[in-house]
Amino acid sequence: MSIQSVGIKAYSNALQNFAKAESKIKNSALPGEAPKVNDFTDVLRDSLQKVNGLQVERGNMITSFASGENQNVHELMISLQKAGLAMNMTAAVRNKVIEAYKELTRMQF
Repeated sequence: MSIQSVGIKAYSNALQNFAKAESKIKNSALPGEAPKVNDFTDVLRDSLQKVNGLQVERGNMITSFASGENQNVHELMISLQKAGLAMNMTAAVRNKVIEAYKELTRMQF
């Protein structure tokens, strides 16, 4: 199997999945009604809940490792890295939002 045929196969699979998802969205909306789109607050709320879940999982993993229940260091380190990275990304998004807000307040209309 050549690289070109693998690429074409992956592309066609992605195209089929996209078509299925598109038809599912079209069929789920009522006639004359636009499909529901998540607004920024919903996306932000969901993201913060996921970050919170990762932080809770991290705390539980640390507690379980410290008490001797779980001896798997690899899973503990992966959980710590996931939670740390999620928190860093959340802080970066927060900083950008605050920066944008400050820029908007400095604008003169």
